[in-house]
Amino acid sequence: MKTNRRAFIGGVSAAALLSGSTTAFAQKKYDDGASDTEIKIGHCGPYSGPASAYGVIGKGIEGYWKMVNDQGGINGRKIKFITLDDGYNPAKTVECVRQLVEQDKVLSTFNILGTPSNTAIHKYMNQKKVPQLYVATGASKWGDPQHFPWTMGYQPDYNTEGQIYAKHILANVKDAKIAILMQNDDFGKDYIDGFKKGLGADTGKIVKLVTYEVTDPTVDSQIIQLKDTGANVFLNIATPKFAAQAIRKAGELGWKPTQYVTNVSASVAAVIKPAGFDNAQGIITAYYLKDATDKQWADDPELKAWTAWMDKYMPGANKGDANYVYAYTVSFLMHETLKRCGDTLTRANVMKQAASFQKFRVPMLLPGITINTSATDFYPIQSVQLARFKGESWELFGNVMSAEGA
Repeated sequence: MKTNRRAFIGGVSAAALLSGSTTAFAQKKYDDGASDTEIKIGHCGPYSGPASAYGVIGKGIEGYWKMVNDQGGINGRKIKFITLDDGYNPAKTVECVRQLVEQDKVLSTFNILGTPSNTAIHKYMNQKKVPQLYVATGASKWGDPQHFPWTMGYQPDYNTEGQIYAKHILANVKDAKIAILMQNDDFGKDYIDGFKKGLGADTGKIVKLVTYEVTDPTVDSQIIQLKDTGANVFLNIATPKFAAQAIRKAGELGWKPTQYVTNVSASVAAVIKPAGFDNAQGIITAYYLKDATDKQWADDPELKAWTAWMDKYMPGANKGDANYVYAYTVSFLMHETLKRCGDTLTRANVMKQAASFQKFRVPMLLPGITINTSATDFYPIQSVQLARFKGESWELFGNVMSAEGA
């Protein structure tokens, strides 16, 4: 009997192996927010307040998870996406995130927007050991796995982007006199730090720097101050509402410096169109996403797939708003991260998978730009290509510039 029983057990094990199932050996592992049927992901963003132009990102992410659930979910589990409005107010972000972690018990937070907002929850998330994944801000602080192993960025970091603009100015603008508008918080300061690094010994070329608060109604008075310096370069470090105001005001004043706008405010629909196409001609930015308004992608399979997704899951939404492209790409990466977790849906494994991408292609990133992470590299995207605004869309120029491993 013993022999037969052993033979039977052996037979079951062999059958399990032959069928490709490892259920005889491996157990499913779950932390809060995961089960056999569901994965809970938490998010908050500015559906109201001074940065509400970014609210469409949350809507886009919601549409992406609807698509995933319609297709059967991830490894048979549906995504429960819980998104709250924090109004771009760090105190409100803290409140929302405590609810997501302590009451809703999400497995991970995902793509929470804003440097000040994420700064307010940075230590809390790491103390709680809950993934603060693919945050919607390019501050360089999100790539510090040694001190904050539960926080990871997504987009190119502001510091590197600032350095790229500085080097471009030094190489292309004769006798540069630089005027800067800066949002007065960590978002603005990170860009300035990188910009000054890029200028090196030439920081004296900055003739004036003025700041604004996100609670200010307009930046008109700041632009008048900058124009009065006689500067021939304008660096516009602002979120969409204020970036659009600044471009429009410069146009109204007849001020025509060489202009640079940060990639967080490069959306044609959210920034350039409200500023006025005439006022935006020649503005330079750093791009890493395909622009849906750029005719060179008209027959691109990735754009066609994105357009089909927009038509089905975001009907009536403005396809010229680059924030929808952003939402799609970052959600695709989160989707793949969770897929790679298999049946080990622990918070530690989510971070392990997030830190294990090598040359991974995400649809709608520019050609030549891939996702690369490791246990010591928490900057998924470190490549950009410069673009100049022409007509009613951005025109890429030059080569893809990378800062991998920098």
